[in-house]
Amino acid sequence: MAGGATPKAEEHEKYYADADSGVPFVRVQNLSVSGELDLSDVKYINVETHDGLLARSRVEADDLLVKITGVGRMAVSSVPPLGFEGNINQHIARIKTDSRLVSEVLAAYLNTDVGETLAKRRSTGGTRPALDYGALRSIPVIYDEAILPAVTAAFDCYKQALKLAATKLGEIDTYLLTELGITLTPEPENTLASRIFTSQRRELAGWRFDPLFHSFKLWHAIEQATVPHKKLGVCCHTMKTGFAAGGDMQLFDDAGVIQLRPTNINTNREWAFEKNIYLSVALLEERPEDIVQPGEVLFNNTNSQELVGKSVYMGIKGHPFFCSNHMTRIRTIDTELDPEYLTAILNIYQRLKVFFSLCTNWNNQSGVNVELLRQIPIPVPPMSMQIAIAKHIGETRQEAKRLRQQAEAELDQAKRQIETLLLGGQP
Repeated sequence: MAGGATPKAEEHEKYYADADSGVPFVRVQNLSVSGELDLSDVKYINVETHDGLLARSRVEADDLLVKITGVGRMAVSSVPPLGFEGNINQHIARIKTDSRLVSEVLAAYLNTDVGETLAKRRSTGGTRPALDYGALRSIPVIYDEAILPAVTAAFDCYKQALKLAATKLGEIDTYLLTELGITLTPEPENTLASRIFTSQRRELAGWRFDPLFHSFKLWHAIEQATVPHKKLGVCCHTMKTGFAAGGDMQLFDDAGVIQLRPTNINTNREWAFEKNIYLSVALLEERPEDIVQPGEVLFNNTNSQELVGKSVYMGIKGHPFFCSNHMTRIRTIDTELDPEYLTAILNIYQRLKVFFSLCTNWNNQSGVNVELLRQIPIPVPPMSMQIAIAKHIGETRQEAKRLRQQAEAELDQAKRQIETLLLGGQP
């Protein structure tokens, strides 16, 4: 067994690299209970760090990687793909086993609820539990190669169902653009000439002059669309940013009023309440103007550049919320803009990298302020059309959600059958 380390982020140029020249640097978020290594968001270290500072934690294709530190599920385990070479940070143990088959069977076992329970019982620490090597070695294992094909089949079905749900969500953007008569110009061939833009100086005065913004073609497509457009600010009563709440304001007993943050918006642009920040109920009387209202649109104004702009509609009634200063509350004029329709527009803009292009960047953060948000052109078809579009998109999202829930239920049933097999019963 061996553990890795995390090179200093402030010495990025010394230790880290890009995908073309670097070596994959596996973190806890790259491990998955399916037993496969998820490399979709992997970071990279340079070869010198891989061969030098982290030489003892080099990872090869047949190794078993196990989460040993961190909140949430303990002992999440994965086996790298064939031909893999990489490294790990200090929150993962790399285990050399007799063969790839052994690693895969052990990963399948540790990822069951039985394996996770046994691992959690051996962990130490409060807010950040950990497994030392002695505790990891002491976990009793029921080694049964028969569970491997069962686990693989279960997760294959699960991934197929999630793919179908994602396809449903992917249809929304095409539908929305088609309904609005917006035709995007195809991406040009990636040449030097295609990466150069020209513009008249008078068009830049008092506005943006960075190439990322002016190379974006959506604004021209909106102007040529079959529906009229207006600046967002004209269609809204208010745009109000939330407030910062440091540790001295936060409650730690899961009580009080939830302060909505970007982490409360999941990848499907739905509310997620697995990890919440709570503030005192007394603030409801002290800051009534900061209470999020049903019917508002919450816009993520500060995040990584890729995530700025993710938005969600507040359809929850009868429960008060605040929001952080990383969120902007938008209340539309009822006769101008349907809020659920606006949510769909803001999210397609985010996926089309509109806000990526508009962001101001500082200290590893990016943002779009209220004044800039007011200037964004928005297609504004008749209200009846907006409502019809919002209804269709809502139904599509509900169908995708149903497919995800069905996939989760079928996976849970398969897990129970696998655990029954492990414990000597009939699946």
